[in-house]
Amino acid sequence: MKKFDHKKAEKKWQEIWQKESIYEPDFKKAKNPFYNLMMFPYPSAEGLHVGNMYAFTGSDIYGRLKRMQGYDVFEPIGLDGFGIHSENYALKIRKHPADQAKVSEKNFYRQLAALGNGFAWNERLETYDPEYYKWTQWIFIQLYKKGLCYRKKAAVNWCPGCLTVLADEQVVGGECERCGAKVVKKELEQWFFKITAYADKLLDGLDPVRSSLAEVRRTRDKVASETSNGIDWSEKVKIAQRNWIGKSEDASIRFSLVDVPGQADKKHYVEVFTTRPDTIFGATFVAVSPELAKFWLDIGWQAPADVKKYIFNHQAEKPIEAAKEKTGVFSGISAVNPVNNQKIPVWVSDYVLAGYGTGAVMGVPAHDERDLEFAQKFKLPVSDAPLVSVEEGIKKSGGKKTVQFRLRDWLISRQRYWGAPIPMIHCTDCGWQPVPEKDLPVKLPHIKNFRPTGTDQSPLASDEKFYKVKCPKCKSWARRETDVSDTFLDSAWYYLGYLLKFENWKLKIGNSPFSNDIVRKWCPVDMYIGGAEHSVLHLLYVRFLAMVFKDLGLTHFEEPFPKFRAHGLLIKDGAKMSKSKGNVVNPDEYVKNYGADALRMYLMFIGPFDQGGDFRDSGMKGVTRFLERVWQLSTKSQITNHKQIPNYNLQRILHKTIKKVTEDIENLSYNTAISALMILLNEFETNPNFISRKELDIFIKLLAPFAPHMAEEIWQQIRGSTRKITRINADKFKSIHLEKWPKFDPELIKEDKVDFIVQINAKMRAVIKLPVGLGQKEVEAAARSDNNVAKYLTAGVKRIIFVKDKFINFMV
Repeated sequence: MKKFDHKKAEKKWQEIWQKESIYEPDFKKAKNPFYNLMMFPYPSAEGLHVGNMYAFTGSDIYGRLKRMQGYDVFEPIGLDGFGIHSENYALKIRKHPADQAKVSEKNFYRQLAALGNGFAWNERLETYDPEYYKWTQWIFIQLYKKGLCYRKKAAVNWCPGCLTVLADEQVVGGECERCGAKVVKKELEQWFFKITAYADKLLDGLDPVRSSLAEVRRTRDKVASETSNGIDWSEKVKIAQRNWIGKSEDASIRFSLVDVPGQADKKHYVEVFTTRPDTIFGATFVAVSPELAKFWLDIGWQAPADVKKYIFNHQAEKPIEAAKEKTGVFSGISAVNPVNNQKIPVWVSDYVLAGYGTGAVMGVPAHDERDLEFAQKFKLPVSDAPLVSVEEGIKKSGGKKTVQFRLRDWLISRQRYWGAPIPMIHCTDCGWQPVPEKDLPVKLPHIKNFRPTGTDQSPLASDEKFYKVKCPKCKSWARRETDVSDTFLDSAWYYLGYLLKFENWKLKIGNSPFSNDIVRKWCPVDMYIGGAEHSVLHLLYVRFLAMVFKDLGLTHFEEPFPKFRAHGLLIKDGAKMSKSKGNVVNPDEYVKNYGADALRMYLMFIGPFDQGGDFRDSGMKGVTRFLERVWQLSTKSQITNHKQIPNYNLQRILHKTIKKVTEDIENLSYNTAISALMILLNEFETNPNFISRKELDIFIKLLAPFAPHMAEEIWQQIRGSTRKITRINADKFKSIHLEKWPKFDPELIKEDKVDFIVQINAKMRAVIKLPVGLGQKEVEAAARSDNNVAKYLTAGVKRIIFVKDKFINFMV
């Protein structure tokens, strides 16, 4: 028997699917729109690895189910191609990023196409396309006009490895999340988005009671049947966002300052932020951040020389995390505790974070571990003063309740080359002016020296033709902003970009470019799948922009991804994949040797999709063998259109499999769905004389989301339309992926027997297996005959509680 030629079948069906637009929905006429989206990928220069394939396959399987269930599925693909990753690789190989982007794009799309995913290729987009980043720049300008974008000098995170600033969310454990270099603080003038203005909204969106998602669902027919539970995300991801936003309702307490050198005739004070006003009687010192102390110097504090030295050494370019070894210096100033009028010393210390609260804390060593460590090191007293109630500590100190957030405004500018130019112009007379919208996009020029400068200037600052422009307001010569925007801005709105691409980018820039029939029909996204590691990066930024769009009247929704599922991570032979270990799996060889279907099925079979699994070469052989058996079964001569001898038991197993596979795909439990298909295949092979084409058709439909090429080949072969196929007439061809998903017969999945719980005075004493549907008398008789039950009934029974097919309870 001829074996399945996966190379020939994959090439053929991928070409046909593309030519016949099998995966292209009719955006305007679609009756059941379903937006199925995978988290935006960036094109690694080395190409896709098997971990990427894992994520894309899981998303595609879900989309294929929904398509066969009658939905008009839109599953687009594109590249998040701007950014440091791509630029660093270009620097490494001494190739221009724009040139390397073309190479990476071609390789990336080749690999994705080989996987056989049901992508809507016509709407693909790349963030480095001027037609795309024109809209990124337009969004920047809208935020600027609404007061949500500003420029200021601040102590920012600086990566000495990437030679650029980073947002707080891009710093993990004091290190750059991209290159791992220790991040330091630098005083630089930068652009920020005012995400803190949406802190409460971002929190409320995570709360099912406060979420406005219900209104969106009521106004969109395709999700009208869903209940309002807020955003349907895992609690783990929600907690990550709540913690990052970090709302706390605490107290701000004012301490008077005395002994200020050179300021004896003036009154001064410092406000401390505390979560424990009940401990104020135990305060033995006040500590301020070097940044706050620097501000005091700027307004006239005449600090001793050693204090000045400490401030400048620890305020500028210091590691951003609080030092493990706490350092500090006595300022020479004293503070007065407002509840007992005791004078306590004021210290300057780098364990106080400038960005949280007021940059000043009251030290209570008896009730705070960090304060105790500091006090012990510098031999400061530890007070055993008793606690008071929180209310009394606010009241007695004269403090006031305050609300603080851990969240900081989004630092948006980058001193690199490969990114979307920030569309702003600085005029010495008019100040900062946005680029006129008619002049968008501000195109990124092709400059030879794109290497980062390591200063507060990007490489674009060396290109006079780029930065020398006329002021939009007064028409005098001015200077264009030479920083580029954070690549996370590119990916914070891309789900809308796919819909603009459908319009061929022809929508005119105006007040509401996103508020059109297409966006209203297809948004928000129905299913979003991606990595949980982006909980406080991409997922936070995209929610923020969506809320801004809604407030600006650009869209009709606040939550862009009402349903989000995080996938797990793969390891290789028990170890994390890494280049240094040489165990990164390139999927190309596996597609070549085993086929895309075998790789897809194995990736989904190795473990729960939300947990990941261990990729082992030996596992590929088992899945390959399964597919070979499916192919052999489909070519059996006895499987015909003729009615076969009915086999009730086989029918029950078949319909139970339909139910399980359907539910498992809905829950992304792909490994157990595949296991159910394997069990069903065993039953088919054991009972070949009872399999008709109807049963085979159902099996192949269930297989289709996992192994789309083989399923299509078998489906068309059974119908006699693939033997000499080179080109298919669209009028005659109907893909299996557009067929109706099987439905199970409820009568055939009913159990013949049920586990009946027997209770004595509401306590379980036995479980007996009985036929379904028995009445109380039959169940009572069976229960009484059980020795574990009979011994409790010797004194008689007062009352019996009976629930059919569930339990019987003897009250004695």
